[in-house]
Amino acid sequence: MDLNFRHLHYFWVVAKEGSVTRAAERLGLAVQTVSAQLASLEQSVGKSLFRPQGRRLVLTEAGQVALRYADQIFLLGEQLLEALADADLDKTLRLTVGISDSLPKLIASRLLESALTLPQPVRLICFEEQFDTLLGKLSVHKIDVMLTDRPVPPGSALRVFSHLLGEFEIGWFGLPVLADRYREDFPASLQGAPLLLPTRNNALRGRIDQWLNSHDLTPNIFGEFDDNALLNTFGQQGRGLFPAPTALAEDVREQLGAVPVGPIPQVREQIYALSNERKIQHPGIAAILNAMPPQALQIRSKT
Repeated sequence: MDLNFRHLHYFWVVAKEGSVTRAAERLGLAVQTVSAQLASLEQSVGKSLFRPQGRRLVLTEAGQVALRYADQIFLLGEQLLEALADADLDKTLRLTVGISDSLPKLIASRLLESALTLPQPVRLICFEEQFDTLLGKLSVHKIDVMLTDRPVPPGSALRVFSHLLGEFEIGWFGLPVLADRYREDFPASLQGAPLLLPTRNNALRGRIDQWLNSHDLTPNIFGEFDDNALLNTFGQQGRGLFPAPTALAEDVREQLGAVPVGPIPQVREQIYALSNERKIQHPGIAAILNAMPPQALQIRSKT
């Protein structure tokens, strides 16, 4: 069966408008033309895509599946036209990056800076969303690479490859007034201390909990956050101590006004780049994979 993309486009517009009449007006076509070509599409796929509900058309289960794919197809079409219309197309390298909301933004920004040092101009397009959402976008090539704190789940059917960039040592940070209070007699001083932690969906959280348990510590957990940027915002306001990479202590001080309290020697933040390629060919992604100096990040890249 060959798919007629014009018929698919008419279906997509009807689905968005909710009626053949409004779709015909938007397309500048006769209602009969849109109806006939919609019927041709349903005949070619062998399934009904709409059912009437009052004066509107609503999607059947098959129609909902078709719409998800149509959304991806026409979004890619818009991106294609935008890319071809770029006046600097021959000179500019586009790099579309998905950043997991659990990944510390200090790390993400340092990694992305490496792509901007390439000889040719680079146009960065960045998305920040949850891990599963970005993984789906990566699998259908909506993004070039994904930066995250965990690898592809074992047994995944997606042809997506995990590249371990390395590991950061993690320590506790806080505003100077808090740091002075809890630095003495560390880590015993953390008993009852206000802490800002990632939620248990975050790969780092389990390691932090194990470390706290190993020292028989019961802190006062002030807040748990899916979004690392929000966690840092509360840390910047002095609401509690929070974990951050010790190698980026100067960045943490400059951007958040926080200073080290003490290390968490057994806890490390793992950083992964996920891609559709086993062997990296995009120069921007290759730059990210080799971004961190050995003293800041223990490089253990693999393909």
